[in-house]
Amino acid sequence: MQPTLPSPTLLKAQAGAAGTGYAGRMTEVDALRGVAAMAVVLFHYTTRLSELFPGAGTASFSLPDGHYGVNLFFVISGFVIFMTLERTTRPRDFWLSRLSRLFPSYWVAIAATFTICHVLGLPGKLVGPGTAVANMAMVHGLFGVAHVDGVYWTLEVEMLFYCGMFALYRLRWMRHIHWLLCALMMLRLVHFALQKGAGFGLPWTVYRLLILQYLPWFSLGIGVFLAVHRTQNTQRCARAGAAAMSVLAIATLWICESATVAMLAVTFATAVYLAATSRLAFLRAVPLVWLGTISYPLYLLHENIGWALQLRLASLHVPMDLALALALSASLLLAHSCTRWVERPAMRWARNFRNRDVR
Repeated sequence: MQPTLPSPTLLKAQAGAAGTGYAGRMTEVDALRGVAAMAVVLFHYTTRLSELFPGAGTASFSLPDGHYGVNLFFVISGFVIFMTLERTTRPRDFWLSRLSRLFPSYWVAIAATFTICHVLGLPGKLVGPGTAVANMAMVHGLFGVAHVDGVYWTLEVEMLFYCGMFALYRLRWMRHIHWLLCALMMLRLVHFALQKGAGFGLPWTVYRLLILQYLPWFSLGIGVFLAVHRTQNTQRCARAGAAAMSVLAIATLWICESATVAMLAVTFATAVYLAATSRLAFLRAVPLVWLGTISYPLYLLHENIGWALQLRLASLHVPMDLALALALSASLLLAHSCTRWVERPAMRWARNFRNRDVR
């Protein structure tokens, strides 16, 4: 069940571009996203599985902190989305590029997860067809609809972030984004203080729609972009604004969560900065470049399908380490197939559509 990697020549060409400009920098950033995805996968397969299904057995190793890979995703998203909007000349091009990347793979993942998990069985995690259809909008969680796969909660957060960033872009407030993000993080601090001192805070819906819990992570990614790039829109706020926003983001995490989480945020922001400036040469290794290319489908397809497969293998008395290896291989194969046959064609179509429309 080992997946077949894309052409090594192609991957080496992509990796060899590192250090030669934008494409090279993004090679390392994308590979870092692949590392984050693998951390989440191993957390779910080695730690979360035994928590939810204690009778299934445990692997010989565990990655209990792997769930922080999601936070690294958010830092990278802050960097990438701000960069994308900086390069956007027509508003609809932003949504065409985002939606062509997000939704085709997501819809395929819903269908695959729903079908495979109903065939293999996954106690307590199965949903009905109507719920699966409702999931297709990606913001179903806002309406209390259950997820086909638990990882989908992060897509709602990402979508709210995209909408907020696009609104700022249309309002021509991108030059002042650091001050707006500082204000929102101060709002989270006020909410935290009210909850601690008076037992109440902002309405839950407002807190969720403003993604105040995750905003510091996105802000750090934007801060990294402002520190790395100097464009017409970022010159005014690239230094003092980026520094103030980043410091406040770390302070917010320290106060509202813990010193450990704040230090982890510093580590993640530093890693993205080093990757964006082509200083993490190991990320150009062919397997990591490949992992970066399949990171989004891997994230979408791994959790429930992997758990269902591990549980079925455990019921057949397959050793848990072998079951984990087979589930991981299956997830990588599914992710590679989705990238090749769904994600890339959709993005190619969107790119051709934009180019044809320009002509």
